[in-house]
Amino acid sequence: MKNAILLYIIVGLSVSSSCSSAQSMSPKKILIVYLSRTNNTKAIAEIIQKNVGGNLVALELDKPYPENYQQTVQQVVKENETGYLPPLKTKIDSIENYDVIFIGFPTWDMQMPPPMKSFLHQYNLSGKTVIPFNTNAGYGVGSGFKTVKELCSHSNVLEGFSIKGGIERDGVLFVMKDEKLKEAETEAKEWLRKIKMIK
Repeated sequence: MKNAILLYIIVGLSVSSSCSSAQSMSPKKILIVYLSRTNNTKAIAEIIQKNVGGNLVALELDKPYPENYQQTVQQVVKENETGYLPPLKTKIDSIENYDVIFIGFPTWDMQMPPPMKSFLHQYNLSGKTVIPFNTNAGYGVGSGFKTVKELCSHSNVLEGFSIKGGIERDGVLFVMKDEKLKEAETEAKEWLRKIKMIK
């Protein structure tokens, strides 16, 4: 009888402890949304997904930008001046089901690209954890992370990650490969640990 009671207590404790650990370790639903012209931001998005999981979504436009770099620059400058938000081809179902949203974009015109502004205006991220990441041509993120905070004022915006990518102006396009990719992965993992997304 004593043995039976003891066994009952042990089983009861193990069940209750496994339940409590499952509750405390419940995974958050993660979405990684990115805009990438030369695939450098895409490479960072893939590094993030490899380390934290989640769904990866590339932003696409109804009417893509010109392939010619200078034409794109002129169009983006005009869109920034007028506040134009280009319509998105990409549709995200049930965004309310996600807890954590990574937002990735290159620096264009020292700002967040207009398509990412379109995304942040179109979807309500209130109450969610929003985490920005960026690639740039060496001049930094510009006002991009500031814009994330402004457009996600009712979200918990965590510290962003920025890294030098290609320099399309000089014909340097995809650089996130070989040693550069390894360096990027090391830096991104340090950042993910810092913001407590991985251990």
